[in-house]
Amino acid sequence: MTTRRIVSTKSAPDAIGPYSQAVVAGDLVFCSGQVAFDPATMEIVTGGVEAEARQCLENLSAVLEGAGTSLAHAVRMTVYLEDMNDFAAVNEVYGTFFGEDPPARVCIQAAGLPKDVAVEIDCIATLAR
Repeated sequence: MTTRRIVSTKSAPDAIGPYSQAVVAGDLVFCSGQVAFDPATMEIVTGGVEAEARQCLENLSAVLEGAGTSLAHAVRMTVYLEDMNDFAAVNEVYGTFFGEDPPARVCIQAAGLPKDVAVEIDCIATLAR
């Protein structure tokens, strides 16, 4: 039977509902979607979609570190955009977080996102070994 471990770190925003920041199951880490909350203030960052995308990825990085891994071990990302016209801007920021071999990714336009943000990103990663 696969064990299940809940990940909770103060380096990332607290969950704003009945969910965990991430769950480790076996050698995989399943991260909940992150929006652009500044973990210190729990306020959405300002500066447009680029700033939101950067904060989402920084939050995911913190959650993964809390799980014992990093974005370098991400295998699948999902990017949710309020407006697909933001794809290029988000892609520009996204590319700065990954090296030559980025993870698989899905990007979709969502009818609405929590707290009326422009972007939300989730992740599946392997544990660093």
